[in-house]
Amino acid sequence: MKFVVSSTELLGHLQAISRVISSKNTLPILDNFLFNLSGNDLEITASDLESTLITRMKLDNAEGDGIIALPARILLDTLKEFSAQPLTFDINPDTMAVVISSENGKFNVVGQNGIDFPALPSVNKDKKFSFEINADILMDGINKTLFATADDELRPVMGGVFIEASTDRITFVASDAHKLVRYQRTDANADDNASFILPKKPASLLRNILPREEGITTLEFDDKNAFFNLSNYKVVCRLVEGNYPNYNSVIPKNNPRKVTIDRAEFFNTLKRVSVFSNQASNLVKLQFTGNLVTVSAQDIDFSISAYEKIKCQYEGEEMEIGFKSVFLLEILANIGSQEVVIELADPTRAGLFLPAEMDSESEDLLMLLMPMMINA
Repeated sequence: MKFVVSSTELLGHLQAISRVISSKNTLPILDNFLFNLSGNDLEITASDLESTLITRMKLDNAEGDGIIALPARILLDTLKEFSAQPLTFDINPDTMAVVISSENGKFNVVGQNGIDFPALPSVNKDKKFSFEINADILMDGINKTLFATADDELRPVMGGVFIEASTDRITFVASDAHKLVRYQRTDANADDNASFILPKKPASLLRNILPREEGITTLEFDDKNAFFNLSNYKVVCRLVEGNYPNYNSVIPKNNPRKVTIDRAEFFNTLKRVSVFSNQASNLVKLQFTGNLVTVSAQDIDFSISAYEKIKCQYEGEEMEIGFKSVFLLEILANIGSQEVVIELADPTRAGLFLPAEMDSESEDLLMLLMPMMINA
């Protein structure tokens, strides 16, 4: 078994899938990449049992077929130091000895039998559901929601992105019980209604791979696993089991107070003022009067305080509301428009943060943040 491959091209593919490899693998074989050569097609797999990434490469020069597991760390550390050049992999299937030849030298590695690598799960035909989605839409959905997922071992359903497909739209939702993000696209849909919870790790792996992709992604899932078939990659992951909470019930419907404010100015003001907030609570107060918002924070323990006033367009009665500055900054950082619309009901109910304008009419983005008690 022998093949020739570009060092930089191979490194790019290996780096893309290496993120899945865990530093605490229960099976030693998972510290390896699985190379599967068939004709001129090279398929390379990395896995941590929960998630699996597969990448494919077309080779111009290959002999023989077979599978072998090669140590990931040695390959990555070596390939990083090569300038762009062809490398020849000469594999002895009997001894698992591998000789990697470069322009100026040879490197000897011992692989493992690829048969020991865990097999991919298969789709349960009776519970299978599939739909197609543009790679750009999938990337936008993950990008806009991933930051709002929770790190809560007691409630694993909150630790993933909820993807809901229906006949007229695809919805992405993430929440950690303090903030919630709902991103909808009406330019993507499915033949029927179905949903699943995508765990955080495969979601972030997809976020790294999708910028390299164009065109349509085929998404298949059953009650246990999801399969993302991209043009050069395949991502397989175990899904979070359980039912996602009814997110629509927490979105307040009647919000008589509306604020339109410059996002960057508001963001920068918050960053400055929040330095003076109590380190435990991170509380910042927003006071809306006329066409001004006063952003203030204080830490009584250290006798420090700050406030700044910013111009805004405000409709409604005067009010004061408190938010955790860390969450508020996260929300503003993940809204792309120049201006943000904030919809409020009263100081005890969640505030809605909406972009003043979206890139296209088929997009709908809503972010929600729970308030904090001002007098606490």
